[in-house]
Amino acid sequence: MFKFITNRPFWVNLLVAIGVALIILFIFLQLLGVITKHGQYLTVPSVLGKDTKSAISLLESKGFEVEIQDSVYIDTAKMGTVLKQLPDPNSTVKVNRTVFLTINRVTLPMIDMPALKGKTVNFAIEILNRSHLVLGDTVYKPDFMRGSVLSQSYNGKEIESGAKLPWGSKVDLVIGSGLNQEYITVPSLLGLTLSEAKIVIEQNSLILGAVIVEQGVSDTANAFVYQQSPPKYNSDKELVKIKSGQIMDLWVSKINKAPADSIATAPEP
Repeated sequence: MFKFITNRPFWVNLLVAIGVALIILFIFLQLLGVITKHGQYLTVPSVLGKDTKSAISLLESKGFEVEIQDSVYIDTAKMGTVLKQLPDPNSTVKVNRTVFLTINRVTLPMIDMPALKGKTVNFAIEILNRSHLVLGDTVYKPDFMRGSVLSQSYNGKEIESGAKLPWGSKVDLVIGSGLNQEYITVPSLLGLTLSEAKIVIEQNSLILGAVIVEQGVSDTANAFVYQQSPPKYNSDKELVKIKSGQIMDLWVSKINKAPADSIATAPEP
């Protein structure tokens, strides 16, 4: 073999070496294409809204690798479902591509209980909403701190700030009602805009609680009150009396749905 090479001119050996190298390179590229499935593409199926296990099974059956990229919590979505995928649904990608999923948590996140003692009820409700907690029962107790939170409890037991609660838990509050036991007639707020109703509530030393907004309302302040709790009259058409400092919940809509004979008069500016 060595004699064969030495008996040939150098340029012949060079050409042979180049030819062999090109053949080896060609074979390598062909094998590489087979290994990497060069030129083969797949369409990414949509798994949005599917439960995580089904989504992974579907993607793997189509030849994709799957990786859970993130886990978050959205209370309006079903727990354990896919919220986001990357690449996007119906994208065309090469085979063996990894699909990254963002899923809704299967367990509720834990929330730090905020400190509500000493705060006004309206501010306490705002803090609860920001903390993804819900106002539960309210109990009024004679105290000079009228309209302020005296204590906070969960499942019947007083809870301190910083304690862990599941997202969406109901927190009960004990609220100071003042040292007098003055009762007032529940004002009628039906037909008023929310901004007008707030003025009446304040004038009557009451507290605005939950505001339930009907779908389609964009301007909450100018939405109309069509339901209130407590109502002005009970089932026997008798005036309802409540203590000053208590909470009123309102329901508002884009249009005035209150009966004509129940519409309240807006307060003077």
